[in-house]
Amino acid sequence: MDLNKVMIIGNVTRDPEVKTIPSGQMVASFSIATNRQWTDQSGGKQEKAEFHNIVAWRKLAEIIQQYVKKGMKVYIEGRLETRSWEDPSGVKKYRTEIIANNLIMLSSRAGGGGAPVSTTAPAPTEAPPEPNVSSAAEEISVEDIPF
Repeated sequence: MDLNKVMIIGNVTRDPEVKTIPSGQMVASFSIATNRQWTDQSGGKQEKAEFHNIVAWRKLAEIIQQYVKKGMKVYIEGRLETRSWEDPSGVKKYRTEIIANNLIMLSSRAGGGGAPVSTTAPAPTEAPPEPNVSSAAEEISVEDIPF
């Protein structure tokens, strides 16, 4: 049995970029920063930010376009996927992304508090995605997250 599942809570670092691909499907891309703090061996506090590339398709992309803004705290659930391509000079490039299938907005606006809003949308299994627009609203409380 294999498992490819990612769950992160972080802050949106830029407004989502939403496009419609030639097949008519919407795709949203944005990034989220997660911060980690620890105490080093000498007792000094250390902090590191990780930046995660997020991609969402179809109905979830529409919702992200409408509601998600830079600075908001969000919970994202999805899977990891790495794409590769060659740049114009022939160098092979790689990009690892989280393909989102669930989003919970933990703040109603940038930096503000608010009641969590959840939305789930199926992520495509292959590119280009098949048109299947269904979403189930299921609320997940922050207390339910196992970390």
